[in-house]
Amino acid sequence: MSQFANVSEAGGDEIPSFNGSEKAKASDFANYFCSYSQIFHQKQMLSDTIRMAAYHSAIVGNPNCFKDKVVMDVGTGSGILAVWCALAGARKVYAIEYTDMAKNAEQVMKANGVDHIVTVVQGAVEDIKLPDGVEGNVDVIVSEWMGYFLLRESMLDSLIRARDKYLKPKEGLMFPSHCDMFWAPVHDKEDRFQIQQEYHGSMGDWEEFVESTKQTYGVDMKCLEGNYEKEQNEYYLLSSKWSELPSEALLAEPVCVKSFDMATCTIEDSKGILPGCPAPFQFECESDTTLEVSGFAGWFTSDFRSRTDSDGKDAAPKVDNPVVLTTAPGPYTHWGQQVFYFKSPIMLLSGEKTEIEGNIEMMRSKDNARLYNVKVTHESRRLNKTSGVIMNRNPKQDTVYQMP
Repeated sequence: MSQFANVSEAGGDEIPSFNGSEKAKASDFANYFCSYSQIFHQKQMLSDTIRMAAYHSAIVGNPNCFKDKVVMDVGTGSGILAVWCALAGARKVYAIEYTDMAKNAEQVMKANGVDHIVTVVQGAVEDIKLPDGVEGNVDVIVSEWMGYFLLRESMLDSLIRARDKYLKPKEGLMFPSHCDMFWAPVHDKEDRFQIQQEYHGSMGDWEEFVESTKQTYGVDMKCLEGNYEKEQNEYYLLSSKWSELPSEALLAEPVCVKSFDMATCTIEDSKGILPGCPAPFQFECESDTTLEVSGFAGWFTSDFRSRTDSDGKDAAPKVDNPVVLTTAPGPYTHWGQQVFYFKSPIMLLSGEKTEIEGNIEMMRSKDNARLYNVKVTHESRRLNKTSGVIMNRNPKQDTVYQMP
């Protein structure tokens, strides 16, 4: 393992904020937390109107869940969620922030007149010390922890440990309360083609570089061509891409590939869609014109609703005004969608239907526990819509993508 690997010594798939060495924590700060200490980065998230509207509606729109309650905001950032919790009637709010953004959050509390309710605590939620009596007695944990395709960044680990240590087991609420990961085939020919062109352009540049280096300096670098090609292939063709897809890009009804009940999910759940338990999918696509299936897209929804688990569904306060935050193709969110492009598209033809089936696995990267690799297995066949005769069949393919 590299000395700069962003994982905990406790295990190759544990984030460094849990039981990591000082070196591992320093690497984690440089690779992950550092950008969150910048107001510019916070501004990007605060400018996401769908994100902001969902959290505002969920918190301020459900005062019965916050009135006279003790609340914890995990990863408070600039502190806006903590302000809303105070305005919704919370008796006490602990706003936890690992980075120096905590100092800015303190200013926000004072400027908005809630510093007598909100205490900003700087540190990892796994390490902080709160007053006696807080453990096991927090009424609501609020957090905006979600990453690309929900799990990227692995902040869910920290949230689960905070929940298990601080939240009231039966009466406590998690905001959001439930999260789902979705998967669907999409049409995005222009971007897929552009990525292919960039890959081929990069390889063309290499040929020129090799020839120029040999002629100018007398050194033959062609021996590195295989390794260079592998690097470029992984970067351009075997890495998911952030995209802002329109709703029309969807070619079939999405399927949910994993669901999380935030009151009960475990650290093992947060590690992904693990080998041995892949998430299956099956799609049927049709088009009146010739159209390509460019790849698959992944995104998530986060719900703010009442508890549904057996321990909490009757004991916890009801969320009278449920809210759904969606990052599906359509209106912009900073999460967008992660698109996993095919090297060669699957074609849809008029008068025929195309069936695509397979499964996905999602595992943490060995060198950085906050990043994931996604293995996609799929096969397809085209059938005449009238007779059902199979017109063409594409064999099963296994592709492993990096989700950087």
